[in-house]
Amino acid sequence: AQTQAAATAPVSAWTGGIKYLAAALAVSVAAVAGGMAVAKIGSAAMGAMAEKPELSGKALPYVGLAEGICLWGFLVALLILLL
Repeated sequence: AQTQAAATAPVSAWTGGIKYLAAALAVSVAAVAGGMAVAKIGSAAMGAMAEKPELSGKALPYVGLAEGICLWGFLVALLILLL
C-alpha cells in the first residue's frame, strides 16, 4: 500500500525549481565556454588571415564550431525543461 502511495505522490515544488536552475546552468556554462572558445579561435583566425588572406575559408569554420557549443547547451536546456 505504501509503494502505491509513493508512486502517486505529487511532485514537490522544489522539483520544478531545480529543473529551471539546471536548464539555466546548462545554458550559462555553454555560453561562457562558447564565448571563451570564440575569443581564442577568433583572434587566432584573424591573426592568420592578416598574414595570409587565403586562409579565410579554412579559418572561419572553426569559429562556427566554437559557436556550436552554445547551441548544444541550449538543446540540453530544452531537453531538461521538456522531459
